[in-house]
Amino acid sequence: MSRQNDAQDTVEYIPFEEFRHGLPHGRFRVIVNPKLAVPFVAHRTHATMLAIALIGPGIAATLAGYPWIGGLLVATGILLRWSVKTQAPRILLHLATRVPSVYEQATGHGVMEVRRA
Repeated sequence: MSRQNDAQDTVEYIPFEEFRHGLPHGRFRVIVNPKLAVPFVAHRTHATMLAIALIGPGIAATLAGYPWIGGLLVATGILLRWSVKTQAPRILLHLATRVPSVYEQATGHGVMEVRRA
């Protein structure tokens, strides 16, 4: 009985090129774990570092007497992090269809699961 459960828990490996060409035709069902997708996408796109690079100088510009420029930089950094957080599954799917290393890492670490339809 445990062998049957083990067989159901494992997913067949699908190569990147087959995934890339079969996804637009509806041959695969993709399941993205949204909780794991956010940190994965933030790491792959360097969104956190970019947000910090925008927010830091924005605060400095505001303190130096340029509130509009500083506020714009801070708002851009916050908006960047928010958009990555809300759109992480879509960004991950976009990256996974174009970059083989993203596909391999996402499927290998359980962030994304690909099954035949």
